[in-house]
Amino acid sequence: MASEPLYIDDRITIAGWELTEQFVLAGGAGGQHVNKVSTAVQLFFNIANSPALNERVKRNALVLAGRRASKDGTLMIEASRSRSQDRNREEARERLKELILEAAKPPPPPRKKTKPTRGSVERRLKEKAGRSDVKKMRGRPSGGE
Repeated sequence: MASEPLYIDDRITIAGWELTEQFVLAGGAGGQHVNKVSTAVQLFFNIANSPALNERVKRNALVLAGRRASKDGTLMIEASRSRSQDRNREEARERLKELILEAAKPPPPPRKKTKPTRGSVERRLKEKAGRSDVKKMRGRPSGGE
């Protein structure tokens, strides 16, 4: 089932043909309505074969998806919070958008190695000497007689 494209940001837009939606019965509140109407939505998106995403974003998205992604790289998002099919559909699309935005974030800058300051080294050694003295005092008293 083709739907309208999903706009992620300035660089990423997922075409409608890449998204597949399936409506299923949802449990929970709603009385008899729940048993008659398929309001829950399952949104499928093949991350691994999507032309809209670069390799780094695909890799990060699959890691973030975790168990929601199948072995062939298809992500399944299920939304059933609302009693409305349209609201569940929008919720599923919003969750997909958040996942892709998180995956598209740039990597953090590399950590710069730093040396401890002279003061922190001296404080650490003074603390160690103090602990050593405390432990020495726990031994048997030496008989000076």
